[in-house]
Amino acid sequence: MTVATAQEQPSGPTALVTGASGGIGRAIAEQLAARGYGLILVARSAGRLEALATEWTGRHGVPVRVLALDLTAPDATERVAEAVAQAVPGGGLDVLVNNAGIGDYGLFREADAASYRATLQLDVVALTLLTQRLLPALIARRGKLLNVASAAAFQPVPYMAVYAAAKAYVLSLSEALSEELRDTGVTVTALCPGFTQTAFVEHRGMDASAMVKGRRLPSAQEVAGFGVRAMLAGRPVAVPGWRSALLAMGARFAPRRLLLKTVRRLVGPR
Repeated sequence: MTVATAQEQPSGPTALVTGASGGIGRAIAEQLAARGYGLILVARSAGRLEALATEWTGRHGVPVRVLALDLTAPDATERVAEAVAQAVPGGGLDVLVNNAGIGDYGLFREADAASYRATLQLDVVALTLLTQRLLPALIARRGKLLNVASAAAFQPVPYMAVYAAAKAYVLSLSEALSEELRDTGVTVTALCPGFTQTAFVEHRGMDASAMVKGRRLPSAQEVAGFGVRAMLAGRPVAVPGWRSALLAMGARFAPRRLLLKTVRRLVGPR
């Protein structure tokens, strides 16, 4: 692990952000740095993380540690825990942001099985194990847990079947932990954004969706700002954007068959 630091030990709170090299994760990390949080950045790209560490240390005056790591590796959870122990005296942690995630867009029957295995391993298994491993550190500081789910978590989504199912798991886990941890002082927030201006949308082919083409999508910075404010306020579920919030609310009350037909028209290729 490398570190860019403005001082020998962090004097303020510390946040760990996974998937911090780009998109919403990067935006969340930068907003936390601007609020005075020392950072532990986790992602696979060492070069990107080190560049961000240098930039944010200079701009915000906070210590930034970098851990280049594939979170699906067998030893990933313990390596992250070791990074926390090294970064924070006593091993406490003020904020954990589980942002790392992947997914596919297209017909379920046409995807490579390996891509689904990777999605479930990162979005579900790695997130679960890392959260469990670091909960004692969060409890020690009465910290905050922010899980980046998706607006897709509120209903089944044709053309994004596995991704939506994985994010539904993240939402369910987050809500359950929010109640389970109520007496510990730890708050849990599930951030559930809709389509956002990120490379994730472009590289996965999601820009072919009717929900994306011809629409002005919120930026990663806008979504991150909404999510950070919701986390600091201790809100259990945060859905940015009126359209996504409306769909999430509708998913709770609409007849299932009608809901699926509507979602298919909205999300399917235009």
